[in-house]
Amino acid sequence: MFNQTIAIIVGILIAVLLSLINYKYFIKRWYFFALAGFFLAGLVFVFGVTVSGTDDTAWVKLPGGISFQPSEFIKLCFIITFSKHLSFLQDNDKIKTIGGVLGLLAHLGVPVVLIHMQGDDGAVLIFVIIALVMAFMAGVQTKYFAILGGSIAVGLPILWSFFLNDEHRNRILALFDLDGNALTNYGWQQYQSKVSIASGGFSGAGLYNGNRVEYGIVPEQENDFIFTVAGEELGFIGCALLLAILFIIAARILIDAKNAYENKGAFICYGVFAMVSSQTIVNIGMVLGLIPVIGITLPLFSSGGTSVMSMMLSVGLVQSVMNNQEKDMDKAKIRIGSRSRTKI
Repeated sequence: MFNQTIAIIVGILIAVLLSLINYKYFIKRWYFFALAGFFLAGLVFVFGVTVSGTDDTAWVKLPGGISFQPSEFIKLCFIITFSKHLSFLQDNDKIKTIGGVLGLLAHLGVPVVLIHMQGDDGAVLIFVIIALVMAFMAGVQTKYFAILGGSIAVGLPILWSFFLNDEHRNRILALFDLDGNALTNYGWQQYQSKVSIASGGFSGAGLYNGNRVEYGIVPEQENDFIFTVAGEELGFIGCALLLAILFIIAARILIDAKNAYENKGAFICYGVFAMVSSQTIVNIGMVLGLIPVIGITLPLFSSGGTSVMSMMLSVGLVQSVMNNQEKDMDKAKIRIGSRSRTKI
């Protein structure tokens, strides 16, 4: 609890600082964030550890027993570098070319491969969604998405047979286990999560009064399955309020993206929007047993200092876009006015 509080305070302070710095400063130094991403990924291969409740080596332990998950910060680095890449393609009329699209796939492939090698396929999924949303909003043609979707569909048997391990396959099969055999192993966590949510009824048992929460019946209830705590203790009302908060945050970021004066700023906002919304959808789907358990935190609510800090930094970067767009518009008006006077 102490580490979580510290992470929240530090996250807020850095987010405020980021909001005061022009986002173009970060875009111009995209290479720094690319190197930072490689460095963070490399730390895992050298100093990586597996923390309790997980089965992947995706954390780094610091002196004092504090651990952090580098992939959470790599997401932010990726959003910045991918925004730079997209704006470059737009400015050079290459966003609709096959070469431009292949370059974007190569860009995405770097963090995807590195993080997959760490075993954190949940983070891989979020990276893919972020890239797809940003690319679509940048103007990549629909036919390329159709080709990608078709290729994935054709390759599913190969993916199932050669790339997924037994645990991955069992987690997927548990979703379709009509006999209930999976409830004692791979389906246990999701079954218990649904029971906890249902037990809360409309108004819940009350904060800190949930019996199932007290005895920790749902594994990782403070982390990936925090929604079960809201369901049992706060009921339907609490769950609806929690989702409304996340929906408002995502909608506000999307509006900021639409209102951004420059494409680079818009791409940053779209990337953060994709991160917040996809993690929310995947996490809730995971808790309700609609998709396999893949280790995705619920933004701003799950325990984990790295996750909440990364989310706050991302929001601070969005705020930087909005704080500086008026300055960008004023500068543009000055440039236009100067040209007009020159012509006269």
